Amino acid sequence: MTLLAAAVCPHPPLLVPQVAGRDPIDVRDHALAAVRRLCALEPDRIVLVGDDATEAVYDEMSVGSLAGFGVDLIFPLARAATAKTTATAPATIAGVGVGADSRRRLPLSLTIGAWLLGEAGWAGPCAARGVPATTTPAAAAELGAGLVDAAAADGSRLALLIMGDASARRTVKAPGSLDPRADAHDASVAAALAALDVDALLALDPELSRDLLAPGRASWQVLAGALRRATPTDPARSWRSEVRYDDAPFGVGYLVVGWERSGR
Repeated sequence: MTLLAAAVCPHPPLLVPQVAGRDPIDVRDHALAAVRRLCALEPDRIVLVGDDATEAVYDEMSVGSLAGFGVDLIFPLARAATAKTTATAPATIAGVGVGADSRRRLPLSLTIGAWLLGEAGWAGPCAARGVPATTTPAAAAELGAGLVDAAAADGSRLALLIMGDASARRTVKAPGSLDPRADAHDASVAAALAALDVDALLALDPELSRDLLAPGRASWQVLAGALRRATPTDPARSWRSEVRYDDAPFGVGYLVVGWERSGR
């Protein structure tokens, strides 16, 4: 067994309580439940995948920051020493003050993923991959397949935490304003994730996703490539999917989905 399970989560900064304040954020509990379930399956390694400005590889020394959202705290990717600490003041970790960090900085998608892992109490091995919007479906699938191949090579049980928002054009007040194509696009993504439909995920159009401000497209296609490599034939027979959340608060589509092998 190489690919053990996966979770798909959105990455709005509002998932982090210090950013949201007292505003109720329903998706937070669902995302945390999905990541806690992922950790409870006891993978040997978790790899985060999220949208990024360029293709990038991040190791456990990488950190994320939400300073741009008024939160002067950092979020380490590896949090064995700070697990269940929702954030760390920059001054408490030598050399990692905002603006003075020599370690690699995570993009927003992976910063929120690091926060979710920390809240879930994950203290095991982890790494992260950034995928840009220019990534083709074939290249994304190849990346996912490569992650599975790497796990197979060392005999490890791999879990993937896939960070990606759907369209930010679901309503007139959405960040990108209303696009009448957005609802159908997001519904197709949700249906594909629910059905473990690799072909449908790989058929998502990069240009349409860019138009609809749906940055999760490439990351979802990495997941599709990983599942295809791990289970080449009819994954719905040996995997199960659970859609925990599918809504568009603030006009942005958020999906929380868990995949795991059947018969555990």
